[in-house]
Amino acid sequence: MNDFDGIAPEEANRVRKVRERVIDTIGKNMDLYGITSSIGHLYGYMYFSNDPMTLDDLSQSMGMSKTSMSTGVRTLLDLKMIDKVWGKGSRKDLYEVTPDWHQNFTDFFSIKWRKAVEANMNALSKSLKDIEAIRAGQEAGNEKLSELLATDEAKILEAVKYYKWLLRFIETLESGRIYDIVPKE
Repeated sequence: MNDFDGIAPEEANRVRKVRERVIDTIGKNMDLYGITSSIGHLYGYMYFSNDPMTLDDLSQSMGMSKTSMSTGVRTLLDLKMIDKVWGKGSRKDLYEVTPDWHQNFTDFFSIKWRKAVEANMNALSKSLKDIEAIRAGQEAGNEKLSELLATDEAKILEAVKYYKWLLRFIETLESGRIYDIVPKE
C-alpha cells in the first residue's frame, strides 16, 4: 500500500519534502557512525516506510542497484539498525528499521568500541610483556634503559586504565544503566 493513497497530490508532495529533509540529514550525519551517506539515505528511507521492504523494493524506490542495496542492507544488519523479518506469503527477505534510536546508538558504539578496546588491550598487554622481557635481558646498571622502560610502562598502564573505564562505560550503555544517568525523554 502506498502511504499517499487518498492524499491530495499537493499535500503528498509537501509530506515527501518533509521526509526528504529528514532522510538527507540522516544521510549526512551517518558519517558519525562511519557509514556512507548513501547507506544513511537507505536507513532514512526505510525509517519512513510503514511496511517491511525487499531488496527489489528498495532498489526500485531509491533508484540504486540491487548490489548497492544488498551492501547497504548488510551494513545496517551488522550494525543492528535494521532487522530481517518474516512476511506471510513472501519468498524474499524482508527488512525493516529497528525504530529505537537509543538502542541503535548503543548497539553501534558497543560493537565498534568493544573491537577497539580488545585490539588495543591486546597490543598493550603484548607491549607490557615485551617491556618485562627487555628488563630481564638488560645489562645491570643501565639506568637510562631502566628509566625509559619505567616511563613507557607507566604510560601503557595509564592507557590500560582508560580502556578498562571504556569497558565499564560500554557495559553501562548495554545494560541500560546509562538511562538512569541520562534519562530518555
